[in-house]
Amino acid sequence: MAGDSTTANGAEGQVSSFAFPRHEQTFPALTPHEIARMRRFGELSRYQSGEALFETGKPGPGMFVILTGHVAITQRDGLGRVTPVIDQGPGQFLAEIGQLSGRAALVDGPAEGDVETLLIPPDQLRALLVAEADLGERIMRALILRRVSLIQGGVGGPVLIGADTLGDMARLQNFLGRNGQPYHVLDPATDKDAADLVERYATSRADLPLVVVPDGRVLRNPTEPAIAYAIGMIGDEDHDKLYDVAVVGSGPAGLATAVYAASEGLSVAVFDARAFGGQAGASARIENYLGFPTGISGMALAGRAFNQAQKFGAQMLIPVSVGSLDCSRSDGVFALATDCGQRMRARSVVVASGARYRRPEIENLGAFEGRGVWYWASPIEARLCAEQEVALVGGGNSAGQAAVFLSGHASKVYMVIRGGGLGASMSRYLIERIEATPNIELLFNAEVVGLDGGEEGSLQRVRWRSRLGGDENALDIRNLFLFVGADPATDWLDGCGVMVDRGGFVVTGAQCGKGEGQPASALETSVPGVFAVGDVRSGSVKRVGGAIGEGAQVVAALHGFLADAVKPAL
Repeated sequence: MAGDSTTANGAEGQVSSFAFPRHEQTFPALTPHEIARMRRFGELSRYQSGEALFETGKPGPGMFVILTGHVAITQRDGLGRVTPVIDQGPGQFLAEIGQLSGRAALVDGPAEGDVETLLIPPDQLRALLVAEADLGERIMRALILRRVSLIQGGVGGPVLIGADTLGDMARLQNFLGRNGQPYHVLDPATDKDAADLVERYATSRADLPLVVVPDGRVLRNPTEPAIAYAIGMIGDEDHDKLYDVAVVGSGPAGLATAVYAASEGLSVAVFDARAFGGQAGASARIENYLGFPTGISGMALAGRAFNQAQKFGAQMLIPVSVGSLDCSRSDGVFALATDCGQRMRARSVVVASGARYRRPEIENLGAFEGRGVWYWASPIEARLCAEQEVALVGGGNSAGQAAVFLSGHASKVYMVIRGGGLGASMSRYLIERIEATPNIELLFNAEVVGLDGGEEGSLQRVRWRSRLGGDENALDIRNLFLFVGADPATDWLDGCGVMVDRGGFVVTGAQCGKGEGQPASALETSVPGVFAVGDVRSGSVKRVGGAIGEGAQVVAALHGFLADAVKPAL
């Protein structure tokens, strides 16, 4: 059964240690003066030889500054395979980006001989980064680079066992990759340990892929929340805490709200059902965002904002889905019901839930989702379609970016476009690039009508039809990418009184009505204290820059609402 867990017996072993291209920035040495400045944020802790300062998969207590002694950092996976990372001594500090929020450690840190440290807990670490700007910049850069190194090392974290062609393998790789979690893949066809585990734990194809988490448990084709809980992405949150702001959605708008609100002293909880970045996070390259003339990937942009939000103390609850919003405010606060059965409380709510990928009316579409039908184009999907012909449906900017990206991997990209041109829906620079790419073929006035598969249940053929003559054609295609727009993710608002338009987008400001009941802010909904930003808002500009701007703008309205809410009655 998916999510079922047992324990695997992995063989002990050593593999080659890490290489760090930016070693001095990743492991900077602190001066005695800098350590003295840090002492007010922590307390002395001592460890005997062999004692663990932190362990893989267990919540980390914060950042350690080594005063005396040495700590050998190693990375361990669920199969018992150990990889040396680095040895750290006096003047070094031990932490990576997860310790800003006290998440599970990704490495082991046993003391080599007696060790004395300055232990700085997560809340004080965040205070240090803000109060000591120059020193905080060096530490923050090191924390980020260490996580990047662990990801690129390709040996630690959960082990995904199965063939690359499995649709659920791509699903889990995308989930872990989008959330900045290290993992590695073993193919049972070439790895004996992996083959033994498949024989032992996978009673049917539905059990694959297997996921072995660092504590040795084996998960059978787990859901995203199941693997998140198993590896400590979600901790034991304080569900009784009353937040100033609950942000539902961590796309560009939600992340901007979190960064600005938390940096201005508001307590913030951010919820997202899948990963930070939203649809923008899946963009291979964004070239028209202010300040990045050479372009930036959506994942890189979102990752920076995600780390920024944590630096200022925002609580990132991912993947946690909000099922409903209670606006009755019987106790003066809003209540959000999550998929884990908890009720989170907040004085105000920002709806930044964006939109869900639209699923067009295509015969057999559901049967091939995750088995050749994709709604984004990441390096994972690009590897699956290397040197193959692929089809892509859509004529907007996201479709154009994906087509250009895929053209560097696939032998040919067929763009299926309902209209007769691209000018009305795509930026000119993308049109010119597509026209200059020899292995992109445009099929105008066409639509995909059906899909056919092979014996293994994966996609084999795409059928499309001309909208002018009605003629039907077929292409031997194993990968189909759909970029046909999105529908607002607002089902969780049903019954709470928040007004939506005919398309389901949240209505704000003057659109809510006229007279005394009109919201004070252009971003406030029909329910006082509930605001909407980004793609989910009716009338918003569906661009990354617009979403970030609204996320920043809404913070002033939040301050105004919260200030009025606590004013004493006259």
